Amino acid sequence: MGNWLSYANENVLVKAAVADVSIQWIGCALAMLLNTEKFYDLAGSSTFLYLTWVTLTWAKRNARLAWFPRQIVQNSCVSLWAIRLGTYLFSRILHDGEDRRFRKAKENPKLFFVFWTMQAAWVWITLLPTMVLHIRQQDKPLGYRDYIGWGIWSLGFLIEMIADSQKSKFRADPDNHGKFISTGLWSICRHPNYLGEIMMWFGLFLPASSVMRGNDYYSALSPFFVAYLITKVSGIPLLERHADKK
Repeated sequence: MGNWLSYANENVLVKAAVADVSIQWIGCALAMLLNTEKFYDLAGSSTFLYLTWVTLTWAKRNARLAWFPRQIVQNSCVSLWAIRLGTYLFSRILHDGEDRRFRKAKENPKLFFVFWTMQAAWVWITLLPTMVLHIRQQDKPLGYRDYIGWGIWSLGFLIEMIADSQKSKFRADPDNHGKFISTGLWSICRHPNYLGEIMMWFGLFLPASSVMRGNDYYSALSPFFVAYLITKVSGIPLLERHADKK
């Protein structure tokens, strides 16, 4: 037991997984106690923000090195995304009063627990390339891979932000009640916000891959995992089923 605890404390990825799961399970316990899902997304985005910077601190503390420019830019991208999306989703659920995804889950403790545990997996797997970037101590000059990746991230961030803003304004108009948005970015893409989300995580893999070696490349699972969740599990499928009912 002592050897495992020592390994977990020294391994940044394992340490991050323990912190991530602990945060989500504590959040789950509070949510069950209060019978609410209102801070679910806020807890997820806050965990992203926390792990993004704390894993860099852990890695640097062990090696006693300064933060590299690539790590600072990468972390700034993740932080900007987490703050914007977290505050947007939290303000939306405060306005709407509920999240449709949790109507059944709130009445089923086991299912509710699964939702929170899945969020822990989403955070850790999605953040994996950035955490690998923190662990690698051999810096390299910024190159085309970095600029292309951050360029893709920037475009995806703008698409998601604009799409969310357009949909919020559309829903705020009483004349649009019960209608489907088909203006702005929504006139050329069925789910532009999700397109932007997928683009961002594919983009962030590229700068991180600049310093990867060997098994590090398994972190390419991150953007594909995000795309799978959005297109097959909790994003588009739920919206499509709700839209079919309407």
